[in-house]
Amino acid sequence: MNRRILLTAICMIVYVGTTGMMRAQSQKLTLSLDELFRTAEKNNTSIKSFQSAIDEADAGVKAANSERLPDLNTSLALSYLGKCTIMDGDFSNAYGANPPHFGTNFALQASWAVYTGGAITSGVNLAKLNAEMARLNAKDNEQNVRMLITGYYLQLHNLKNQEKVFEENITLTQTLISQTKKRQDEGVVLKNDITRYELQMEALRLGRTQVQSKAKIINHQLLTALGIKDDIAILTTEAFEASPEKSVDESYWQSAATTNSIALQKSQLGIRMSEQKTKLQKSANLPSVAIFAEDHLDGPYVNDLPPKDVRVNSWYVGVGVKYSLSSIWKNSKKVKHSKIATQTAIEQHNALNENIENAVQAAYTDYLITFTELETSKKQVELANENYDVISNRYSNGLALVTDMVDAQNQRLDAQLKLVSSRINVLYNYYNLKFVTGTL
Repeated sequence: MNRRILLTAICMIVYVGTTGMMRAQSQKLTLSLDELFRTAEKNNTSIKSFQSAIDEADAGVKAANSERLPDLNTSLALSYLGKCTIMDGDFSNAYGANPPHFGTNFALQASWAVYTGGAITSGVNLAKLNAEMARLNAKDNEQNVRMLITGYYLQLHNLKNQEKVFEENITLTQTLISQTKKRQDEGVVLKNDITRYELQMEALRLGRTQVQSKAKIINHQLLTALGIKDDIAILTTEAFEASPEKSVDESYWQSAATTNSIALQKSQLGIRMSEQKTKLQKSANLPSVAIFAEDHLDGPYVNDLPPKDVRVNSWYVGVGVKYSLSSIWKNSKKVKHSKIATQTAIEQHNALNENIENAVQAAYTDYLITFTELETSKKQVELANENYDVISNRYSNGLALVTDMVDAQNQRLDAQLKLVSSRINVLYNYYNLKFVTGTL
């Protein structure tokens, strides 16, 4: 019996341990940047809100198109007709008449605007442009979300590499402490030397803890940007470390910005919208033509005295022309205002074009500088390693102090951390260049 209970307990422990391992594994995901972009497109709250704006704008296009359809109205009225009095012109010889008291009125009216001076067409075109603007706004927001995610992803990758640097230096320091303790036993070094290494170890552990804590904060912010509620640790891919090429010249990026810049596309669309508003204002200077038809069923017949208890049905069709004479002196000012607004939009577009060109040039220049910084960081790491090896050799031969060793290790640590940051800086400026040109 006890053996059976023991076997059951062992099975439960194995099951719980396996489940815990699976749960821990499920909380860590290695994702590429493109996979994060696709996740954000499905879950990011900001992207969802802009999709709702697109749906609203599409509904506006349908509503504008519905203005082309004919209008159909119907009405039904019930009334009570009181007793009427009939008298001569001098109000004499008055006598009463009892007409039918209950009356009805039914009307069916139809009209169709066949010509409005282009007002309906301009309204439809303006609604389509609004829908196009909603899509550009959504695309612009998507680029901003992608850049935000890219920044978080780069920071996580940078912090992961920094943690590796701290881990390597912690391992090295542990080895040095062991070696120094052996040398202390031999009477070669003092206890103070071990203390310095232990202080160095604590500083390294603190640096590692700070990096891990910052990574946790960035990971949470990344999950929020992705629209993920679960507690998941995002791990970056190793292939992400590959630096992009710098062989593409500035003219390529300038051309890409001219073609893909969302800001320029929105500005051009704003010009088209302003032109369409001018056409809409001009339509008020033209007459409108409509076809109409009506059918009436009334009773009693009140155009005779006394009213007769009969039902009268009448109908008619026709063509109506309407023109607002006041538009001659009122609408001209509105048309002039719309033309000025269009010219302003054109000038603003030209200024924006110059600003985009300057932004691309600045981003490209910063991108090139990062390669120089990267090569400098590599050289600094190389020199720091050489210096550390020389100091370590001298220390082993009793020609250097432990403070020299600690300084050399700190210099190498700083150089290694700068190299990690320089590599990430290259990637950041590359993606920033794509962001500025609207190709992220």
